[in-house]
Amino acid sequence: MDRPRATLENHIGGTWVAPSGPGSVPVTNPATGGMIADLPLSSVADVDGAVAAAHEAYQEWRTVPVPTRSAILFRYRRVLSDATEELARIIVDENGKTLAEARGEMLRALQYVEHACAVTETMKGAVTENVGTGVDIEYIREPLGVFAVIAPFNFPAMIPLYFTWAVGAGNTVVVKPSELCPLTTVRMVELATEAGFPDGVVNLVLGDRTVVERLAEHRDVVGLSFVGSSDVALRVYTMTTGFGKRCQAQGGSKNHLVVTDTAVIDKCLPNIVSSMLGNTSQRCFAGSNLVVYRSVYEPFMERFLSAVDKLRLGHGLDEDVTLGPVISQSALERFEAAIGEAENGGAGVLLDGRGATVEGYPDGHWMGPTVLSAAPGMAVFDEELFGPVRCVMAVDDLDEAIDVVNASTFGHTAAIYTEHGGVAREFRRRADVGQVGINVGTPAPIAFYAVGGRKRSFYGSHRGRANDAIDFYTDKKVVVSTWHVDTTQQTAVDPAFEDAP
Repeated sequence: MDRPRATLENHIGGTWVAPSGPGSVPVTNPATGGMIADLPLSSVADVDGAVAAAHEAYQEWRTVPVPTRSAILFRYRRVLSDATEELARIIVDENGKTLAEARGEMLRALQYVEHACAVTETMKGAVTENVGTGVDIEYIREPLGVFAVIAPFNFPAMIPLYFTWAVGAGNTVVVKPSELCPLTTVRMVELATEAGFPDGVVNLVLGDRTVVERLAEHRDVVGLSFVGSSDVALRVYTMTTGFGKRCQAQGGSKNHLVVTDTAVIDKCLPNIVSSMLGNTSQRCFAGSNLVVYRSVYEPFMERFLSAVDKLRLGHGLDEDVTLGPVISQSALERFEAAIGEAENGGAGVLLDGRGATVEGYPDGHWMGPTVLSAAPGMAVFDEELFGPVRCVMAVDDLDEAIDVVNASTFGHTAAIYTEHGGVAREFRRRADVGQVGINVGTPAPIAFYAVGGRKRSFYGSHRGRANDAIDFYTDKKVVVSTWHVDTTQQTAVDPAFEDAP
């Protein structure tokens, strides 16, 4: 059942205020099609107000002692943890994930905050004494100012929490959630206030590309973190860096899973299915293309298709559901068109999820898992779809498999299933991607490891998360010093001062 419809507001300088832009966007439940919130669009003036509030708050926030900032983050972690079930159900409501998937997202989200809490360690500088005669050199980490965080729809809790690294380092932020899934972020900003972040440190602005463009060009925004499709990531990166700002723009993916002749299918099959179709394949780490050694292709595919066909489509809050809806009606139509185009282009339809229905939810955005036999050169194989349309092809050996992986214009993730150590090591070395899985189809790094891809999957110099995030949100100021006073001639210390408590 849908939540009561709400009209959402911006959070600027500690106050919830109505956006002043023209028009609004309906937020719908993907499983029911029902409207659950109204998202008014923000104007340029709204963005300017949020940046001004963040800029003003920065002047004081940057001087707050690092242990104090860490303590506030620890409190934030606690209030988020206490609200885990509430937030997980909001995620199901607005995103369509199963409840188990939403709870899993919250677990990872809390780990982000845990690492951000470690600023007492990660903000340390370094010093080298006597690099020259009487000369010392050191660097100190300094925050930079106001950062923007632009989040996608597919992880409405995890990605917005990139802001915790920024504020932990002493910056202030303006967060823009996805228009499709803003409710989780709105609630997390409410909880940030409860945790004790001062007014203006964490600001939220609702809206569309108008907000992103204004944040990218605003003179008081020093950097922008973005996660989304590759085409938009490139535009955001080019625009933001064109204004002389820092930018990390994580794009899309077309990940390959390689099944070799030594893979232990009984152990690997659940992992392969989960990687390819978990979160309804709406995640950048999802396995998109299954590349199977020809010698084991037929028996493997028989078992793979049988396992995929057993997934249960439905509302994420319903018991035993293992596959939720896609995010929107327009996404559903795009997937169906891509399948039709692939079929006309020679792809084989091994499992067809078009026309899927779920009893009791006639207006949901339903697509069953779809598996196509396809090959490089076909759009369905080469381009990101971000939905439960997966491809499979046969290859002769490791060399051909690696050629397929490296021919992709994306470079996010690749995985191999093998019990041969030499094969795994060769794949790890030669795969031109940012993350590699060995018998792990979704090698998503935990919070204290950085994440990012290559080629069209990532634009920037610093990956997201972990110590890379600290590098992105701070600058290393180098200080070289020497002193010319003759210490033997300095005035003696007053004995009364030495005896002072």
